[in-house]
Amino acid sequence: MVRHDRPKGSAAPGLPFSRTLIGALLAALLSGCSTAEGEASGADREATPTPATGVSQVAPRPPRGSAWIIFGADTVVAEVARTPDDRQRGLMFREAVPDGTGMLFVFEEVELRSFWMKDTYVALDIAYLDAAFTIVDIQQMEPQTVDPHDSAAPAMFALEVRMGWFAEHGIEVGTTPSVVFGS
Repeated sequence: MVRHDRPKGSAAPGLPFSRTLIGALLAALLSGCSTAEGEASGADREATPTPATGVSQVAPRPPRGSAWIIFGADTVVAEVARTPDDRQRGLMFREAVPDGTGMLFVFEEVELRSFWMKDTYVALDIAYLDAAFTIVDIQQMEPQTVDPHDSAAPAMFALEVRMGWFAEHGIEVGTTPSVVFGS
């Protein structure tokens, strides 16, 4: 074994890292454990350089075609319906909508919206959201009905979850969730 002379304050014998490097790595790990409140409010999270190390970190994201709708401690994992065909099909023909899941309908414009429950077998709640993701209306929809469920205000998004989910989680009109779209 070859012994090298070490400057004062360098790693102890047998340790390949200096205290400075260990400190930088520890700082990088700790910075990944906490985030600023509201970091993803209404927008996707992006990769950002970490000042202590200069290493780019990518925040977690849902899978492609889905989104996380985050209401404080409660999150809905939603399929995203962006195309006219996806929006028309919605949750039709589903036998169940598991708790904490749903569908987020994304439209190009903010306008009054109307949904129905034709060929939908599961009772649902629908929340209409404006362009800033603020809930402007919540309604309950019974399965296999053709009655229109018109939004009370113009909306750009609609979130469907199993019936009762919003009330059980204390989510009301005026609530603004954070939304993270899959990449």
